[in-house]
Amino acid sequence: MNLSAGQLARLVEVPVDARPYYRALAGAVRDRILDGRLPVRVRMPAERQLAEALGVSRTTVTTAYDRLRGQGYLESRQGAGSWTALPDPSACADNPWITSDDDGLVPLHAAAPAASGYLGEAFAHAGANYHRFTLGMGYDPVGLPELREAVAARYTARGLATRPDQIIVTTGAQQAIHLLMTLCAGSGDPVVMESPTYPHAIDLARTRSARIVPVGVPADGRHLDLLVSAVRQSGARLAYLIPDFQNPTGHLMGAEDRAALVAACRRHDVTLIVDETWAELAIDDLEQPPPTAAFDTDGRVVSVGSASKLWWGGLRIGWVRGTAALARRLAVQRAPVDIASALFEQLAVARLFDRVEETRAERRRTLAASRAALVDVLRREVPEWSFRVPSGGGSLWVRLGAPIATPLSEAAAAAGVRLAPGPWFGIDGTLENHLRLPFTQPPEVLVDAVRRVAAARGTAGRRPRASLIPAL
Repeated sequence: MNLSAGQLARLVEVPVDARPYYRALAGAVRDRILDGRLPVRVRMPAERQLAEALGVSRTTVTTAYDRLRGQGYLESRQGAGSWTALPDPSACADNPWITSDDDGLVPLHAAAPAASGYLGEAFAHAGANYHRFTLGMGYDPVGLPELREAVAARYTARGLATRPDQIIVTTGAQQAIHLLMTLCAGSGDPVVMESPTYPHAIDLARTRSARIVPVGVPADGRHLDLLVSAVRQSGARLAYLIPDFQNPTGHLMGAEDRAALVAACRRHDVTLIVDETWAELAIDDLEQPPPTAAFDTDGRVVSVGSASKLWWGGLRIGWVRGTAALARRLAVQRAPVDIASALFEQLAVARLFDRVEETRAERRRTLAASRAALVDVLRREVPEWSFRVPSGGGSLWVRLGAPIATPLSEAAAAAGVRLAPGPWFGIDGTLENHLRLPFTQPPEVLVDAVRRVAAARGTAGRRPRASLIPAL
């Protein structure tokens, strides 16, 4: 099947003032492929013809086609033209989290706070002490001893007695989850996960060809019976949850539910991976429950932590807290990948643990101000959207009232804002009526971004209903 330039121009509906236009054009073509209105293996019009139909330069169309080819949505052969395609799921060229710093868009797709003010002093300390390690090999597969001691001491202070030999330092929480998924999940194995949840955890389970068993997270919080039923009925031996300020909903699991969940995992012989990436980022004055592993009696709860949200994502330091035997197994497993995490960053994070309470206070001040600004501007600019204000974490999970998250994100990008639509966080590409809005940017940035999105939402809302149904 061949598509004429006029037909494609009517189909993509790119606003004439979209900036940068090539990106908006490529995004519109990609979304039409994903929602099924532009079938796979359809021959695309020639670049010159499409440029004339759209009233733009040929260079603009060529750049858009190049972008689509790089993302895997377009295939070309010299002399034969170009046709639509779907990318290899294992490729990351179209990973929505991998973006260019120079694209000019406000990055509301990522809930990543700026570096802590204590980072400079920690780097200076690491630089001054780096020479102490230069006579050795320079790497330790389980991590720098003083950092493992600091992580263990922090768990103990939070109510979970921990020894340093129960900790392995990883290159970010992402590697920690990857190692655990590789160790515990095989092809076809059921893995219980919340929906919505952390998108990269979904990707990792799919990389293992695991069978994901989704458990919905209602607006009023988790329903423990749904989790327990999913564990019992699926026969899963692995579950991944975010009990502390869940990403993206912000829900905090209470102590009683944690105890009941761990007990259910014990009854059904399930290993529970607990992602604590946001655990230290309470904003409101509340009594936080102890770590989920505090209710564990037989080593089936494995905790994953990270320095990224409390201090800075660029540090790429995470950790796993489990049994000493598990730490040794993970150290052997990581050997073919990177052997060990970078020493300099480990030294810096070990120093930062001396300032953990000061850093938490710093984050409370900045996140509280940004959260208040985001809540206020949303209620003024888009009062029809609904959300609950979480007591911690870094984002609002917004209900749009209509399944327009993907077209809204496309319209927002044309207005200079990159959004994270609900389907990114759904197991089956659902949640098209939700949007994650982080409050990790400064208040003035959030206010400007929401005003742009509010102005663009009319374009998204007027799209034909067929474009609102996600294909994945």
